[in-house]
Amino acid sequence: MTDNQKFDTIAIHAGQALDPTTGAVIPPIYQTSTYVQDGIGNLRGGYEYSRGGNPTRTVLETLLAALEGGKHGLAFASGLAAEDTILRAILKPGDHVVLGNDVYGGTHRLINRVHAAWGVLNTTVEMSDLTAVEAAIRPETKILWVETPSNPLMKISDIAALAEIAHRHGVVAIVDNTFASPALQHPLEFGADVVAHSTTKYLGGHSDVLGGALIINDDELYEKAQFLQFAAGPVSAPLDSWLTVRGIKTLSVRMERHCSNAQAIAEFLDGHPAIERVYYPGLPGHPGHDLAKKQMSGFGGMLSLAFVGGAAAARLFAESMHLFQLAESLGGVESLVNYPSEMTHASVRGTELEVPDNIVRLSVGIEDIADLIADLESALPRA
Repeated sequence: MTDNQKFDTIAIHAGQALDPTTGAVIPPIYQTSTYVQDGIGNLRGGYEYSRGGNPTRTVLETLLAALEGGKHGLAFASGLAAEDTILRAILKPGDHVVLGNDVYGGTHRLINRVHAAWGVLNTTVEMSDLTAVEAAIRPETKILWVETPSNPLMKISDIAALAEIAHRHGVVAIVDNTFASPALQHPLEFGADVVAHSTTKYLGGHSDVLGGALIINDDELYEKAQFLQFAAGPVSAPLDSWLTVRGIKTLSVRMERHCSNAQAIAEFLDGHPAIERVYYPGLPGHPGHDLAKKQMSGFGGMLSLAFVGGAAAARLFAESMHLFQLAESLGGVESLVNYPSEMTHASVRGTELEVPDNIVRLSVGIEDIADLIADLESALPRA
């Protein structure tokens, strides 16, 4: 790879030299748990045991770093495993995390219930209010956790401004880039210290593999996270790594269709009498529209809807479609519909992050747009 190659080329080639034995274009799946040593401590290529390193995972980790324009990549068994690792690499009991008031429910659960049991404190805040963010930072704050676009209300946060605030206070700025993917947004370019992903979503792209990732520039922080990856063992398995690499090869072209389909659906639903509000940054009326244009190259494939008819209308809509299948997760080639208050965000009911019960979230796939709109029309409440 050369320094001036473009994203689409990087996605297909980074870390993926042809197999030296056979010339195979696609790197093989090294489905092995251990490696023969050429004498005690004399490792072939540095590989000793697959928890510590596996050539297939190395391909993925090299590719992840290249996609985000970062120095180091780490691949994990799930997005939450990646998040847990970076939290433990930075935090100790008594430390404090500031995070947005509209993050993925699993992220909040991890911080607020798992890490809180070990003495970690947290404050949720409206990330678009920079004054409020700075006011929430304490002397013991170690992490500013940013998710943009946010899940599920599609809030757009100013990565550069938030990174500047974090660095002024000696805080690590972590950006969850799952919704945008590196095809649309590069948080490290705006000053973020760490990028996190659920690779299960757009990077894998086919709803057939679970995974997570961290991309880190700082050598010392990378070494801490890499040690925990090895010592605690939440690693991406060889087949999972291979599937994720395969998915990434088509990331750019998939994201183009995700974006165009989501834009068309958002415009179709905007102003519909059954819809109170469409949450999609590609709409000019979205409060984060201008910022999204500045820091993203596209508006993504995710949108949410608030229904005039409340919870009953939202639930009926979510359960009435055919192409939009009712399921958790997102980012696959197929369209999915989710009812956050009882599915992905059930764990945050009763907190500041509680999702209104008239909200439905759509993960817009790459099917024909006419078919998707027809499916939506069939489920929308009649006037």
